[in-house]
Amino acid sequence: MDKQQKRPVYLDLPKLASKMSITAKVSILHRASGVLMFVALPFILSLFHKSLTNAEFYSNCYAIGSLPIMKIIYIVLIWAIMHHMCAGIRFVLLDMHKGIDRIPAQRSARWVIVVSLLLTIALGALIW
Repeated sequence: MDKQQKRPVYLDLPKLASKMSITAKVSILHRASGVLMFVALPFILSLFHKSLTNAEFYSNCYAIGSLPIMKIIYIVLIWAIMHHMCAGIRFVLLDMHKGIDRIPAQRSARWVIVVSLLLTIALGALIW
């Protein structure tokens, strides 16, 4: 064993994120949106099942679901779905060797962000 213990390294995440390319950010957000959807899925399915089997539970869920904080959660989940879908299409195209050069890859990454945000705004307006 070393007499000197290894100290934890401080990672300045905002500084690291500012140096990342747009393609790296889209890739990380694709993974984060996938994790978010994976974690939310059991809760959504459980609430859906209980709301179908119990009318009183459905009315309680409807009342809680109308709260502004819940609508914000819906919008976050809508963003996760839209971003994951748009980035997934981009990654399929990259796997087919379409747009793998630097400039087209950056352009498609920007389009993923723009389109997913526009779809989130459009669908979020429907629930607000």
